[in-house]
Amino acid sequence: MGDNEIKITVKFCGRPIPITLSPDSTVLRLKNLLLPLTNVLPRGQKLIFKGKVLANEETLGVAGVTNGVKLMLIGTQGVHQGDGPRLKEAQSPITSRKTDRVRDMKMVPVGKTCSERWKATGVIALAEHNLKAIPDEVWDCSPFIRVLDIRTNSIQCVPDQIDGLTGLKKLLLDANDLSNDSISWVQLAKLKHLTVLSISRNCLNSLPGILGHLTALQHLDVSNNKLTTLPTEIGLLSKLEVLKANNNRISFLPESIGNCTSLIEIDLSSNLLSELPVTLENLHYLKALHLDNNALKSLPTTLFSKCVQLSTLELHNTEITMDALRQLEGWDDFDKRRRAKHQKQLDFRVMGSTEFDEGADKS
Repeated sequence: MGDNEIKITVKFCGRPIPITLSPDSTVLRLKNLLLPLTNVLPRGQKLIFKGKVLANEETLGVAGVTNGVKLMLIGTQGVHQGDGPRLKEAQSPITSRKTDRVRDMKMVPVGKTCSERWKATGVIALAEHNLKAIPDEVWDCSPFIRVLDIRTNSIQCVPDQIDGLTGLKKLLLDANDLSNDSISWVQLAKLKHLTVLSISRNCLNSLPGILGHLTALQHLDVSNNKLTTLPTEIGLLSKLEVLKANNNRISFLPESIGNCTSLIEIDLSSNLLSELPVTLENLHYLKALHLDNNALKSLPTTLFSKCVQLSTLELHNTEITMDALRQLEGWDDFDKRRRAKHQKQLDFRVMGSTEFDEGADKS
């Protein structure tokens, strides 16, 4: 702790959160520090000291907050980080449900008949088979396989043999027990024909740069993990059309995301983002951008004018206001596209509002 810093304790949901910062810091600065620790957006935080709700603009010193004091934090309902990013504690009930389901399933044996069918169809469907490892029979069929679906098991390792699936186009690994070190990324990155990689609901806290070697990738789903950022090398995925990275702990998005010029849909909802890179303006084919439950206060100023196909923008539980959106260049054209899309959906009786209800504050 520096000479000009104070250490305080913020009590939230029954647990103490120690924070060290300058007494000249504003209350809003303190709220921003609490965001990644509580998953409550700053506008949903009420900090109480000696029975008084502290105002954002006042400094801690002026508010009488000194070294060693305790504050109470109340999170306003509706402005938490939605259903993610998930902390370990928050994952326990989900893990429990998955564990119960897997426990109730009987392990399905893999025999000669299965292998013959896999070779004939090119598809291995082993989702919800109570597997703890990828069966050896899978590797025996390596040259023939186009799709490997092993979702919702208890698999803890993707071994080196994965590079033998040279014709693999879809790899579905969702809802297993995979961590960073349990995946042979170097071998996986050799799958030059892979177009779909889905690895959501695992225990990943980072992605390796070698992911950028999967240059044929069109769909990447890494949602519901513990990621804090995306690798710079993601910019090498020039054919990527769909990126799902929602429900993580991502606080930074690399500028190289602007090199993924084929992107049509990006889902970054329920993360810890406070700003977006200007390079998003390079995504001229982008149609849908999901940003709910982040700490965003603004968008890149050229987003609407450069992303001329954007028609879906979701901003629920962010700091972005309608007034701020209307000031951006290209807003009118974006609003016309959005309304036209909603009208088309209305014609099919899907939804009926033409008001901008993607979550921006009205003021």
